[in-house]
Amino acid sequence: MRQAVLFDLDGVLVDSRAAQLATLAGYATSALDRRIAVADLPAVAATTPREHVLASLGFTGAINEVGWDAATATASLGTSLFPFVTGTLAALQESGVATGIVTLRSRRRVGWLLPADVLDLIDTIVCYEDAAPKPAPDGLLLALGRLGVAPRDAVFVGDMDTDVHAARAAGVRVIGAGWGFADPQALIEAGADLVLPRADGLAQALLLLVGTGKPD
Repeated sequence: MRQAVLFDLDGVLVDSRAAQLATLAGYATSALDRRIAVADLPAVAATTPREHVLASLGFTGAINEVGWDAATATASLGTSLFPFVTGTLAALQESGVATGIVTLRSRRRVGWLLPADVLDLIDTIVCYEDAAPKPAPDGLLLALGRLGVAPRDAVFVGDMDTDVHAARAAGVRVIGAGWGFADPQALIEAGADLVLPRADGLAQALLLLVGTGKPD
C-alpha cells in the first residue's frame, strides 16, 4: 500500500504573502495608470481572488496574463521557502511516501517559486491549467491518480478553507497549515482533521498520519 502527502504551494511551502500583495499592487498600478501601494489594497487582499481585489480598486477589464506574469516574476524575487520544507520533503521521500503539489499557480510560475533541489523532491505537480481549481477535488484526485495512491492513504496540507473543502470532497485527510494565509480558527471551522499553528514537527505528524512514523 502506497501513501502520499500533497501540499498546497503558496502559504504552505512558500512564504509568498508579501509577493502576492506586491503582484496585486504592481498589476493594479499598471492597469489603472496610477500608483497603487500595498497599503492601498483591501485588508483581505491576501485571501481574496485577484479579480475581486482588482475590481475593488476600480479595474473592470479582463486580466492580461502577460502583464500579470510580469508583475508576478518581479514580485517572486521576494519569496522564500519556509525553513521546514526541504527537510520535511526529504524525510517523506526517505520513508517511501509519495509527494505532490496541488496549486492554483500556472505551471510556468511554479518554477519561479521553487528551486530545482526542491522540485526534485516532488513526485507530481498539478497546476491551474490541469484541473478545476479548489475547492473542487479534481486537482487532488488527479495528483493521486498519477501517484497510484487511494484517497484514504493520502494527506493534504493546505492553508485555506478551500483547501480543506477540496480535501474533504476528495476523501483525503487534511492538515491545516496555521502558518499560512488563513487564520487557524478558519481552518478548524472548515473541518480540517488537524490544524498546526506552526510547522514544527510537521514531518513527524505527516509520517504518523500516513502510517509510517512512530510516536515518541
